[in-house]
Amino acid sequence: MAAMVPRPSRRRLVETRQRGWVDPHAGLDAFDFARHAPSPEISAYVDHFWVVTWADLAEPYVQRIVSHPTVNMIFAQDFHRIAGVIKGGFSHTMRDSGRVLGTRFRPGGYRPFLGGPVSTLTGRFAEIDEMYGAAGATLVEQVLAEPDPVAAVGLIETFLLGLGPEEDPVAEEVAALVAMVEGDVSMTRVDELAARSGRSVRSLQRLFRDYVGIGPKWVIRRFRLYEAAERVCQGLDLATLATELGYTDQAHLTRDFTAAVGMPPAAYARLSSRP
Repeated sequence: MAAMVPRPSRRRLVETRQRGWVDPHAGLDAFDFARHAPSPEISAYVDHFWVVTWADLAEPYVQRIVSHPTVNMIFAQDFHRIAGVIKGGFSHTMRDSGRVLGTRFRPGGYRPFLGGPVSTLTGRFAEIDEMYGAAGATLVEQVLAEPDPVAAVGLIETFLLGLGPEEDPVAEEVAALVAMVEGDVSMTRVDELAARSGRSVRSLQRLFRDYVGIGPKWVIRRFRLYEAAERVCQGLDLATLATELGYTDQAHLTRDFTAAVGMPPAAYARLSSRP
């Protein structure tokens, strides 16, 4: 496939909930967060580009992230890597002034750039130059040297298209299934998803590990966990919430929530309600 150059664009801003950010409202006066839509040429693979910038922090700020079932390509001064699906939560410390620019691929969208099961990246970070050699190292230098985030996004798109990805109908199927899980709060079991997909449970498990990097049970649990984080802040009773989201009981929800978020639901609700 011949490399395509994305058409010039003003990079439409994409507004979505900051699912996965623990305490996303902290330090809003110090941080700027934006998401940009991909160009049509790369939209089959990329969900959006995200940019976090900050300046003159008086003290280091630790942002905890509860990861999505997606792969990200991330550029910052102190690291530049491909992030697979991270099962637990992880943190990034921001100091002084800086910028982090990321490419969030669609579920299944990174497989054409990897050429193998996405599960080989699960739970780890791979350096961009480790994945793409000298071309990757050059991309890192160019992106970090470019002060305009919109222009930096254009560099990333050109690089990705130059790798010659081919659209994969199975990846499209996977993205649709993940979107189904995210949008349907009532879906709490893998057999429900299998029935709606027309696949067996075993086939669905293989498909998700190959294209998403992790099994469908984890994906369902992760989206229900996001739902729990949003609804616990609205004052919903934990026992009721656990039942609605498919957990065995309140203790089960609390264990899963604490392991991923780093604090129990009650503490998270207090944190999120802080002025």
